[in-house]
Amino acid sequence: MKKFITLLALSSVVTGSSLAFAADLVGDPKAAQVAMCIGCHGIPGYKASFPEVYQVPMLGGQSAKYIENALKAYQKGERKHPTMRGIAGSLSDQDMANLAAYYSQQK
Repeated sequence: MKKFITLLALSSVVTGSSLAFAADLVGDPKAAQVAMCIGCHGIPGYKASFPEVYQVPMLGGQSAKYIENALKAYQKGERKHPTMRGIAGSLSDQDMANLAAYYSQQK
């Protein structure tokens, strides 16, 4: 029984610290790697032609939470644009937080 309680306590500590780390994630706009974004999102009036023609949204001024949630949705496949899915799939949670912080500060 002692072993079980010890394992349970250790499990709580590990899980709790992992959750605390994810919740404490803060984006650093200076560390954002925006080169992969500006090719489409940095061009006013830009329209993409794959997989269909559409207006590419500007990211500057969007809320950080919106940008982060959108990137996570692309990463999970909940949003379907193939280029964005590939880009988001290569990002860590910290990368997403950094990009969100950077673009939320733009005008």
